[in-house]
Amino acid sequence: MIDGAHAIIYSRDPEADRAFLDALLGRGSVDAGGGWRIFALPPSEIAVHPDSHGGRQELYLLTPDLDGLLAELGRKGIAIEGPARNERWGRVATIRLPGGGPLGIYQPSHPRPD
Repeated sequence: MIDGAHAIIYSRDPEADRAFLDALLGRGSVDAGGGWRIFALPPSEIAVHPDSHGGRQELYLLTPDLDGLLAELGRKGIAIEGPARNERWGRVATIRLPGGGPLGIYQPSHPRPD
């Protein structure tokens, strides 16, 4: 039985990115030992897309109000990379983690599983 999923973000500045996720998600975390924090996520979903090379994964956070979230993040000084864009599957934006990595956020227009 699968009862969840575990996503990993590799970072050049893990402490800054952990603090960022703590503030962004606001859902709590646990210390798995040695400061390795694991953050609670809201319900999630997984999709499989065709790719000629395979072997890569992407992580997106979902929101029901992308414009509202981006305005809130902007007020907090979080770097937003370019304007939100419309895709066939939803409105998408990218923010920059303190450790330098990109993180996708989107407002889905596709049906969502329960």
